[in-house]
Amino acid sequence: MFRSHTCGELRLADAGKTVTLAGWVQRSRKMGGMTFVDLRDRYGITQLVFNTDVNAELCEQANHLGREYVVQATGTVSERSSKNANIPTGEIEIIVSELKVLNVAQTPPFTIEDNTDGGDDLRMKYRYLDLRRTAVRKNLELRHRMTMEVRRYLDSKGFLEVETPMLIGSTPEGARDFVVPSRMNPGQFYALPQSPQTLKQLLMVSGFDRYFQIVKCFRDEDLRADRQPEFTQIDCEMSFVEQEDIIQMFEGMAKHLFKELRGVELTEPFLRMPWADAMKYYGSDKPDLRFGMKFVELMDVLKGYGFSVFDNAAYIGGICAEGAAHYTRKQLDHLTEFVKRPQIGAKGMVYARVEADGTVKSSVDKFYSQDVLQKMKEAFGAKSGDLILILSGDDAMKTRKQLCELRLEMGNQLGLRDKNKFACLWVVDFPMFEWSEEEGRLMAMHHPFTHPKDEDIPLLDTNPAAVRADAYDMVVNGVEVGGGSIRIHDSALQEKMFEILGFTPEKAQEQFGFLMNAFKFGAPPHGGLAYGLDRWVSLFAGLDSIRDCIAFPKNNSGRDVMLDAPGCLDQKQLDELHLKIDIEEQL
Repeated sequence: MFRSHTCGELRLADAGKTVTLAGWVQRSRKMGGMTFVDLRDRYGITQLVFNTDVNAELCEQANHLGREYVVQATGTVSERSSKNANIPTGEIEIIVSELKVLNVAQTPPFTIEDNTDGGDDLRMKYRYLDLRRTAVRKNLELRHRMTMEVRRYLDSKGFLEVETPMLIGSTPEGARDFVVPSRMNPGQFYALPQSPQTLKQLLMVSGFDRYFQIVKCFRDEDLRADRQPEFTQIDCEMSFVEQEDIIQMFEGMAKHLFKELRGVELTEPFLRMPWADAMKYYGSDKPDLRFGMKFVELMDVLKGYGFSVFDNAAYIGGICAEGAAHYTRKQLDHLTEFVKRPQIGAKGMVYARVEADGTVKSSVDKFYSQDVLQKMKEAFGAKSGDLILILSGDDAMKTRKQLCELRLEMGNQLGLRDKNKFACLWVVDFPMFEWSEEEGRLMAMHHPFTHPKDEDIPLLDTNPAAVRADAYDMVVNGVEVGGGSIRIHDSALQEKMFEILGFTPEKAQEQFGFLMNAFKFGAPPHGGLAYGLDRWVSLFAGLDSIRDCIAFPKNNSGRDVMLDAPGCLDQKQLDELHLKIDIEEQL
């Protein structure tokens, strides 16, 4: 055997034992006639000791070990004279009697340390080295524990894990598909699934009333910190349920994960907030409720006093940052520049301080009397020492989104977004449809299989834009970690939905006939939810990006720089697939 113990296993109680370890050389230090080598494996680090006075040849061999050499060492466990309280094995060391180099290694392009000197691109290129770092390895260990707990919880609730195919037909409603040409069916293409949506609904028709799958999904869309072209869903579906049944089931699952993986016991029911309130008071359908700063609309308070920016605005709103009146003019100017960034798009910002004596000092004092400013203060419930920040614009939805970015920035600056604090809620009652300027028609906000709220079904004929959906998202700390809906299980209602979405009967039959036909054979009421596994892991690990909880992620351009993918096919492969590449040369 290459080893009798791992590098994280031995303790003081093992003193005197002869052991064999194997691993990678983390670092080595020469001190007089002694050489100390830190040996690392997945489980931890153990210090190896070589003494010139005991075995000069062995010590000389140790002096030639480079970083990341793979070695095997046999020796005796001994108590350390200089203990290291920062590692579990810090009370012992191995007095080495035999050393074998299993493989030499080139000097790695960055240090294999928690605080590495490697940049993102370099670490992604050598991801197999980056995965040796403790910080990254722990993220994948957390991911493993989470999948085990998910399976344990769902199994205890009667769910069956069923695999669905990776090669399916394209579904044009939604994000762009990744497509796969078929060699045996020239000119035809598979698509990689954006989700197993229709397939899990067919499982409900089949009588598998509780299904789940930890499944890879694919979306060809622009990337950001919490999005990858391929990602993993905890995909679930249930039959004979209403919205409340699903919320209770998966709120229970979330509480189970918090308790088992973070040691956090959440006893209170999660808050619930209608989508309309989330947008009105936070400018986001995934509000971060770890802190306040709820929006206050000021149209009735600040309009009509000669300040044209406000007088001509369709929306005026603000936030109150408690205790932030100490902000300097320079800090406020930086905030103004922040909201004027192209990605946010505000034209400017108005601020007001509540002074120690209760008076209000604002950047637009010449337009407003103290009486008006006091009314504004009362609208916020502000007190001495508070700072009020106000935005306005000619589009209420757009301005609220800008105010949302300002609120989050203030939360960051004031240290209110503690990663060890968790605020969980359900956002419910989403709109059924949203208008697409690009398509020039209504689009399904979630997907075309979402059931409308029963009381809104009559509006499908008169005012479909006002219809609300039986849809729900779980939000934790401003991150959407999962979402789902009650599904349509009636063929006639599904056909109506396709009609509103602009499908001809022929097109609907071509794209989704298999599902509508299945409904005719007795589809139960059903609904489900999909959690984003990558997002849950990054949330529990305290990460700002999901990349470091995925073993081999893509970069921000959707490329795997380690495998140099995507890449070109040779002409033989293109010919077999009956494909011709026609790309205009870039000037």
